[in-house]
Amino acid sequence: MIKYSLISLFIIVTYWLSFKGMKKTKDIKSFSIGNKDLNPMIVGITLAASISSTATFVINPGFVYVHGLSAFIHYGIAASLGILVAFILLSKKFRNFGEQSGAITIPDWIYHKYQNRQLSLFFAFINLVSITFVVLILVGCSLLMSSLFGISQHLALTLCFLFVLSYVLIGGSYAHIYTNTFQGILMVLISGFIFIHGLQYFEGGFINSLNSVSVNFASVFNPESVLYYDFISVFLSGFVITFALMLQPHILTKVLYIKSDKDVNKFLLTTFSVGIVFSLMLFVGFYAKLAGLEVVRQDAVVATYINHAFKNIFLGELLLSFISITLLAAGLSTLDGILVSLSSMVVNDIYRPLSNNNFNQKTALRYSRITLVVIGLISFFLAWNPPQLVGLFAQKGVYALAAASVVPICFGVFSKTRISSNIILICGLIGFFGHLYLNIFGGVKNPAVSSMYSMMASFTFLIISLLITKLSNNSNVKGYSL
Repeated sequence: MIKYSLISLFIIVTYWLSFKGMKKTKDIKSFSIGNKDLNPMIVGITLAASISSTATFVINPGFVYVHGLSAFIHYGIAASLGILVAFILLSKKFRNFGEQSGAITIPDWIYHKYQNRQLSLFFAFINLVSITFVVLILVGCSLLMSSLFGISQHLALTLCFLFVLSYVLIGGSYAHIYTNTFQGILMVLISGFIFIHGLQYFEGGFINSLNSVSVNFASVFNPESVLYYDFISVFLSGFVITFALMLQPHILTKVLYIKSDKDVNKFLLTTFSVGIVFSLMLFVGFYAKLAGLEVVRQDAVVATYINHAFKNIFLGELLLSFISITLLAAGLSTLDGILVSLSSMVVNDIYRPLSNNNFNQKTALRYSRITLVVIGLISFFLAWNPPQLVGLFAQKGVYALAAASVVPICFGVFSKTRISSNIILICGLIGFFGHLYLNIFGGVKNPAVSSMYSMMASFTFLIISLLITKLSNNSNVKGYSL
């Protein structure tokens, strides 16, 4: 009764918030980025919840459980710095240009910046690899729900899918924002509680406790790990890839929700503060290992630990149910954002330019909702029989997108130099396919490292192209003067 009462309350509140959002969703723009009438702190909580999804709350603690301190530094410290630097450097300039141009998606922003429809179409199509992250979230949510209610994972997957699809269809970006704020507050409370509760495992000191597992488990660079074994794989790649991941369509576009520059600082402070609290969930990987738990499936570490830690204490069922529902909310908070951004992008950046301008706002809104269902169904079928390490599966796709996006967006934000859109397209191709080749065929097991190398190659090509262009221009000027 406790479990069913709590989940019923959660569902009722979520649908109520989505119906509130429906009243403000009138066209494709309000469906995608709202009407710029939101408090910046609410947008900050929404963004933090979008960043800290099932990956942070369910999947990544499993990497800490297996690889130890090195994985914690990669996902906790390096990633947090990447997030902070990305938003400090990019937010205001990206928002200002988006405001001037009326852009509502990342490919739309790229189109207005470089005035090339083929380039924006390329980015619209490669953004569809975000489906791999949708698969990760669906799998993580189904694992939690299956554990909580004692049902099969396939039934849990189906219920999670139908629930999130229905409330996003109702309210679009407003449903996403309102429900993320509600879910984000729950996530803050539970992250802090689980972190404090588990501090008992560090009574002998943090490093000493980790050393009790093994010296390598307590090492900053773990020589036994195939993923986190040196400065590049532990810190540098974590910082670079997280910086680049902030360019994803469901993340960076949040700054377009902000009405004015004066609200950006409040938005950033809220995002980073709430995100730091969320990252405390990574300690669950340490707690599960120090508790002596033997978890065969890495993705199930969090579910196994919370069952072990809270099932047999006073009010344990109530607490366990509340924690499980909050972890479920962590996944939904990112899942709804990705679905909104992808459906908006397909209609605005693929259908619209290919429709010969036979386009109106109400039709676009209807098509966005149809696209939402199609993308959801594709993700659902992929999640039905997922790969064993779904975290790495998602990283292959999403990190390819990040590697492709970093040069076009960063160059567009920071540089006033005019450059051929073909060069930008080649940079995107190098980033996208370079990462996939290195990770799948090139022997670079850590997706963050392969993505970082492909970004370096993309930037190198850009710099060489700029130098050649400058030399060519100088040569032409001299020839003309002669």
